[in-house]
Amino acid sequence: MVVDPKHASVNGRKRSQRPHTSPREVADELRARIRSGTLRAGQRMPTQARLADEFGVERGVVRQALYLLQTEHLLTNVSKGSPATVASDLGLSGAPTGPGAAPQPTMVALGPRIATAFAAPHVEIDALCLTSVSLNLAIGEGLRQIHAGRLNPAKIDVRVLLPGRDIDLAFPVSVEDRGDDDPVHERWLAQRNAQGQVLRHNLLALRATHGIDVHVSFRALPFTPPVKLYLLNGMEALFAYYTLTRRKEEIDHEHLELYDSEGTQSMLFAFEQGAGLRDTTFVEQSHLWFNALWETISSELALTG
Repeated sequence: MVVDPKHASVNGRKRSQRPHTSPREVADELRARIRSGTLRAGQRMPTQARLADEFGVERGVVRQALYLLQTEHLLTNVSKGSPATVASDLGLSGAPTGPGAAPQPTMVALGPRIATAFAAPHVEIDALCLTSVSLNLAIGEGLRQIHAGRLNPAKIDVRVLLPGRDIDLAFPVSVEDRGDDDPVHERWLAQRNAQGQVLRHNLLALRATHGIDVHVSFRALPFTPPVKLYLLNGMEALFAYYTLTRRKEEIDHEHLELYDSEGTQSMLFAFEQGAGLRDTTFVEQSHLWFNALWETISSELALTG
C-alpha cells in the first residue's frame, strides 16, 4: 500500500517514509490465510526466514507481524527460534483487525491496533476521549513488547485531547442538578487526572529504559466529546460513539442516579489510509479535525486537582 505524497503530512506532522511492506500488511495477509483455512489450526507456520523472503522484508518485520497475530490469539509459540503454530482453537480467538473487519468493542480492537502502530520507527498517536482509560489499557501491549525487546521504535509522539476541568460536563453527570458540588464530576476529574498521569509516566519512562525519544502532550477541550477518536501513525482512524445510559451508582457512600457511558465497550469503527476513497477521506478529515481543535479552541491542560 503506497501513500500518495500529497497526503503524507495531512496530520500536520512530518513523518518518516512508510516502509514498502509494513508488519501490519504482513499480518493482514497471514491472518487472511488463517481465516480462509490455507493455514490450518495446529499447523506449523513457515519459518521467519522463508516468510521474509516471500514478502521481501527483513525478518524483524515478519517477527513483529507474528507477535501481532499472537496478541489476537491466532498464533502461539512465537519466538526467534522455531516457527510459530496456528492456534488450535480459532473459534475462541480474536476477530480480524484489518480495514474490512467488523466493528468491535474498544477494548477488543484498540490494543492489537496500537501494538501494531508501535512497530513503526516513529509512533504517532492522537486521541480525543473523555478520560483516556481505554487508551491507557490498550497501550499496555505495545509497552510490554518494547520491554520484551520485540519492538524498538526510535520516537513516540502522543497527543491527547480531554475535556477541561471547569466546563459543565454533559456526562458523566448526576441526573439531579447538584450545581458546583457534583460528586460525579469530582470522580471524573480525579480519574481523568490519574489516567493521564499514568499514561505520561509509562511513556516517558521509555526514555530512561530504552533511549526512545518520547513526547506526550495534553490539551483541554471546552466541551464534552460525544465521540472518541484514535489516530495511529497518520494511517488509521478509529472512531466510536459514547452511548449514554441512566444508571445508579454508589459514590462517596451515596447512591446516585447519573448519566454516563461505558467507553471501553463503545463499538470501534476502523478506517485506513489507502483502503479506498471513503476510508482515505475519513482518515484525512479526522486528522484535519483533530489538528483544528488542537491548534484553536483547546488550551493547556494540567493534570492536577
